[in-house]
Amino acid sequence: MKTRALGLLALAALSTACATSYSSRAPLSFQDFDYSSTDGKPWPVQRLALPGTAATHGTQHVPEVAYVELNPQGQQTVLFIHGLGSYLKFWRYQLDAFAAQGYRVIAVDLPGYGKSDKPASFPYTMEAMGDAVHELAQKLGVQKPILVGHSMGGQTSLSYALRYPEDVKALVLTSPAGFEKFSAREKAWFKRSFSTALIKGSPEYGIWGSVRQSNFERWRPELDWLIEERVRVAKSPEFDSYAYANVRTVNGLANNDFVRDSLHRVSVPTLIIYGEDDRLIPNPFLHGGEVRDIMSYGHENIPGSKLVGLERCGHTVQMDCPQDYNTQVLAFLQGLGSGGGSPP
Repeated sequence: MKTRALGLLALAALSTACATSYSSRAPLSFQDFDYSSTDGKPWPVQRLALPGTAATHGTQHVPEVAYVELNPQGQQTVLFIHGLGSYLKFWRYQLDAFAAQGYRVIAVDLPGYGKSDKPASFPYTMEAMGDAVHELAQKLGVQKPILVGHSMGGQTSLSYALRYPEDVKALVLTSPAGFEKFSAREKAWFKRSFSTALIKGSPEYGIWGSVRQSNFERWRPELDWLIEERVRVAKSPEFDSYAYANVRTVNGLANNDFVRDSLHRVSVPTLIIYGEDDRLIPNPFLHGGEVRDIMSYGHENIPGSKLVGLERCGHTVQMDCPQDYNTQVLAFLQGLGSGGGSPP
């Protein structure tokens, strides 16, 4: 374990040898993040309060979540849910592409992330995240969305589908969390080791390593905004609440027994798609192993699911290999007979 950790740190150091430094640039708030398509067209960011979720989980503050909606006249809705530490912009290569195929596209910043509120009283469990997405869908008049979730968003999607089986059309689980087994000792390690101080104290070279080396296999310069936004937002006052949300969320992710033990109850068509060079699943510091074994477990336990591994792609596969990813996901959706309607 120690050798593997040192190896990752070495990779991080190597990755920054010729990298641009953003540490001297001005602070950037989450609200100033550039939510736009790859061609620079701004997305319309909207906000919605979630009083139902607040009441269900007894939070002192009614959270508002930020979301983007494209092609609202589409007949079938595809709802994108991001992963841990990220935000809806991580679907930059999907939102416009799926809208162009006629789908109504919605992408959400989960509570604690991106431009959404980050209340300390929110529980940050996957059940609470699923409730937040479900309430958003209901308020927007979406009865049976196709849920596309990455990593933590995959576990959130599973929680949604298990608890509201009549309110979902299909699942696209992208490098999903929720399949991996954690012992009681490993869960305790998560709780003890992951702290706000660890997140806030990450040096820039460590951010380069964690983002570039851990999440990608085909890094390219057009992705450098991921590093810049993370480095600059760490200087903003809102970063403390974001770091706290991450810590609480990690605890929620590790306690995945409900999802993992209930996979056989998933009753909708499901695509599991992942990068075969994923360096985050399974957890490299706890027990290691092969990502294909983790994903195969989900495939074997979700009735009728389809499993697709993409070669030379990392954990954030939708950004690492966007063309291959989009081709596979759109083919799956077309096979459902759930066309989005007339392309805009």
